[in-house]
Amino acid sequence: MELKEIQKRLRECIAGSGIPQKTIAAQIGVSPQTVSKYMREDIFPALDTFAALCKVLDVKSDYILGISGY
Repeated sequence: MELKEIQKRLRECIAGSGIPQKTIAAQIGVSPQTVSKYMREDIFPALDTFAALCKVLDVKSDYILGISGY
């Protein structure tokens, strides 16, 4: 799976969570601007941040990475 598809899945999970970006940012220890950059495909989170993000969003990392279904 290409990075663009992984970023698309990440964006969909963030948007579909119903959790404000500001709240997500506070829970994973980054700035709201950083979460905004994830949404714009400017950057991809570091692995530890990605793991925390999956927990906050209650989604399996395997899904975002295209390894398994939701």
